[in-house]
Amino acid sequence: MLDTKSQEELRTAIRECISHDRGILDELRAEIRPLKTATKRIQPRATTSISLVGTDGGNNQLQFDPFLVQLIRVVDSSNNEYCLEAISPTTAVSDLDRRQLDQQTGEARTALGEMMRVLGVESLSRLSPMIRNQRQGEPVSPSWVQVYRELVEWAVLLSLLNRPFGTDTLIVADGLLRSKVFSKDLFPKLLAEMQKRICHQFEKSRRRIYLAGVAKHSKVLSRYRLAMSLEGVLQTEYSAYAEVPREIEEKAYVWSEFARGDDRAAEGGEANKFVGGKMFLVKFGSHKRDPVWPVDIFLPQKDEAQVILGSMLADAIVGFPVPHYPMCLQRAHENAALVDFDFGGTEEPDIVDRDG
Repeated sequence: MLDTKSQEELRTAIRECISHDRGILDELRAEIRPLKTATKRIQPRATTSISLVGTDGGNNQLQFDPFLVQLIRVVDSSNNEYCLEAISPTTAVSDLDRRQLDQQTGEARTALGEMMRVLGVESLSRLSPMIRNQRQGEPVSPSWVQVYRELVEWAVLLSLLNRPFGTDTLIVADGLLRSKVFSKDLFPKLLAEMQKRICHQFEKSRRRIYLAGVAKHSKVLSRYRLAMSLEGVLQTEYSAYAEVPREIEEKAYVWSEFARGDDRAAEGGEANKFVGGKMFLVKFGSHKRDPVWPVDIFLPQKDEAQVILGSMLADAIVGFPVPHYPMCLQRAHENAALVDFDFGGTEEPDIVDRDG
């Protein structure tokens, strides 16, 4: 424990640091200040909302040395299961390829296989540079399993867009609509196919399908949270949102390409390879201090933000146990974790929820 003298010295040092860095805070306040006048009220709208969630890295993990088995499970908020499989970091990529595609006919066996066929690749190593065949004697890295899980989630989302819908529907993805796991220009091709299927839904059945992604954390929100509080951004007595300019996103990310959308490419910048959504900061509650969430709206639908966020509002205000967070996402997370394994014996492997 620090003594009185040390505490006072520490306070003095902290004050000096804050005083020295005051200019940084002033810059952040100046950057975020325009969002106060750009804030818009969310108007409620009745639309069916569903959410798609995959188990996260440690959510369904079976570890009993020397084995480590990862469960890949994707469900929606209605507890419909779209994928359930078990793999380990030592699983051969060639074996996974055979699970996805028929090696003789090339026909898809799974949602991931369908996505591979649509994108014109015949192996997972061509779909993502982060998945490759293990060389003999090379240390095994378990991180590629997380990449595989993300690919499965995108594949299930793509497959879902081909299914019939009885009403206008908002699909809420878990996380921002961005990815860096795809090879070369495959992610833009995936986004184009998703838009094609959404348009086909309207042409075929007059159903409007909206797509958005909600994250619990964002580097943008972390960087500007204090400045937003000081400037009164999104501190309204009603549900509200504000569009985040690309230049603010670019300053928040270490790699600016993770914030570069099609709008930046249209201005003469580099092609967009990683971003499928336009970010909005959204407060679903009606009190000044209610939580603010980063929401990505599918790029082709960014001009329909009012409709999409209005559809999300009714679902978010009843959120539990996390207040003012989309209930369909919380329900999907709960469904994804409902896997009960009984291997017999007196001990069972731990199943750890990485998100706590």
